[in-house]
Amino acid sequence: MARVRPHLLVLDDDDGIRTSLTLAMEDEGYAVSGAASAEEALDLVAAGSASGGRPDVMVVDLMLGGIDGFSFIRRVRPLSGAPVIVVSARRDKSDVIAALEAGADDYVTKPFDLDELAARLRALRRRFAVPPPAQDPERGAVVLDPGGDGAPRIVLDAAAGQVRRGADLVHLTVTEFRLLCELADAPGRVLSRAVLLDRVWDRGFFGDERIVDVHVRRLRTKVERDPSAPQLVATVRGLGYRLDLR
Repeated sequence: MARVRPHLLVLDDDDGIRTSLTLAMEDEGYAVSGAASAEEALDLVAAGSASGGRPDVMVVDLMLGGIDGFSFIRRVRPLSGAPVIVVSARRDKSDVIAALEAGADDYVTKPFDLDELAARLRALRRRFAVPPPAQDPERGAVVLDPGGDGAPRIVLDAAAGQVRRGADLVHLTVTEFRLLCELADAPGRVLSRAVLLDRVWDRGFFGDERIVDVHVRRLRTKVERDPSAPQLVATVRGLGYRLDLR
């Protein structure tokens, strides 16, 4: 039986970069779809979702005509949970953080090394292919917030791979879910950013520790009663993060 090649979507309005990425990543074993605009890329993802040919990973430029890369990532997230690597000439810290908060999983600045990009793609696919901690049957349900005072109960059911607020499912990305499971595995104990990077992103991840902070902020918007004054996922300044069960 022929091995199915992973599907890579490359979104870049520079024809030369898009072509060179396509050729290089085809040599790495990917089936590559190219798009010169966010609109075209969204159509490709939507069509793939309907046909079962959705991308397994996406490489996205930020500076595009029409819909920019930030908006594309936000719009594609309801359609696909595939990991996204931003490849951009924008180097400012605020751009990196904005891209990660929009839903990107990694960020590479131009000019970039093709071998490094291929390694980052492998690391991301490896992380997303490994079943999250929720698949461990020994992990039971954890009541993150018992509710009360008008607030619904929030439960992490690791074995089922779900977080529920009352009767409603809370949609978490794979990374957010893995992050919450790691924190819930050691409630009351501080986990450093380096430890979380190692456990959630795996040892092959090339990024820096800021990505942990961004994902914690995103997680808080989904599980905290008041994300601006978090009481569940606590910051321990200079050390890391701690899960405080209510």
